Amino acid sequence: MIRRPTNHLLSNMNRRKMLKLSGATAAGLGANMMMPNSAYAADGGDIAFWGTGTLDIGDMWDQANKDAGLNVSFIDNGNDPGPIVARLVAGNANAIYDVSGLQGGAERELAQQGAIAPWDVSKIPNYDKVWQWAKDIPFLYNEGKQYGLPGVVNADSIIYRKDKLGIVDSYGVIFDKKLKGRVAMEDAWINSAIFTAMYLKESENADIKEPGNLSESELGLVMEFLIKHKVDGQFRTFWNGWEQGVQLIADEEVDAMTGWEPIVLEGQKRGLDVAYAEPIEGYEGWGNNLLLHSGAVERGLSDAAHEFANWIYGGFYGAQLSLSRGYVVPSDLNVEYAKAHSDIINADKVAEVTEHVRNKFSGKIYWQNTRPDNFQLYEQWWQRLRNA
Repeated sequence: MIRRPTNHLLSNMNRRKMLKLSGATAAGLGANMMMPNSAYAADGGDIAFWGTGTLDIGDMWDQANKDAGLNVSFIDNGNDPGPIVARLVAGNANAIYDVSGLQGGAERELAQQGAIAPWDVSKIPNYDKVWQWAKDIPFLYNEGKQYGLPGVVNADSIIYRKDKLGIVDSYGVIFDKKLKGRVAMEDAWINSAIFTAMYLKESENADIKEPGNLSESELGLVMEFLIKHKVDGQFRTFWNGWEQGVQLIADEEVDAMTGWEPIVLEGQKRGLDVAYAEPIEGYEGWGNNLLLHSGAVERGLSDAAHEFANWIYGGFYGAQLSLSRGYVVPSDLNVEYAKAHSDIINADKVAEVTEHVRNKFSGKIYWQNTRPDNFQLYEQWWQRLRNA
């Protein structure tokens, strides 16, 4: 079990010291952990949000202070569920951070370990406007309690150079020998294994039931396929993290790669003719869920965390994230907020992104799962791939 301080004031003071230390040692930890000055403001209103880098809205977190009196500090957690879960259960993350933004699937394990606490959605009025299908995502619940909130949703596929490849509509482009050395995948089985499984199932008729939860034999088939292609020199690299993903496109090192839609938007901002594929095999659907840390509850920050979640669903954050990342907070309030503030927010663009994501989920979707039944075997296979 996690050892947590019992004195709320002492806990918050120690946490600030740890946050400052985290900021000073960010390079050594391999994540962008620099903190805004507001992270050390008044007691009770601070929320340290430890999330995937693409959830960050930069200096616009100040809006949470204006709207709800919350001083929010954002810290990139690196997006790799293994280290994140380990730090929440056995490391110092529960002592430092209050709310996580983590790809869905780890809720059950974290709840059973006592690392996260259930949400009380009655304290989140804006949750009423969350889309029902997002509320029904099974990863959110454990033993009848809600441990995850569907914070952000999207569905991933392939980033590609349209000017070089024309229209791409299959994950087969990643394994096309004609593009040897000009393709890449992410160095994370939570994405790359499922993309490969989807391709083998849908386009190569492999006997795979659920690409997001592979059996031992199915996983072996998928990973041997990937290892063979790696050894053959098919991949330019297995990229890691938002910045490297963007750089691969910006430096024109690859013509196609599996990855995140915000990388496409960033490439387009830089004047590159990049596009996001609509694969015949379907999309990899995912939800980046909000998790309430047990340490935050013991520090007396449960109410502040619920207010933070309510603010996330209030419209401002969702509208900004749609414009900057192409992601959607699954709520109608984003468009409503944008329309009410159309003098400063491009309401038409927010509506367009929202409809774009809705359309993805109306088609073929295989859900990402950060904790499949054989996740330890996934880890072993992925290390074997890295060493190949």
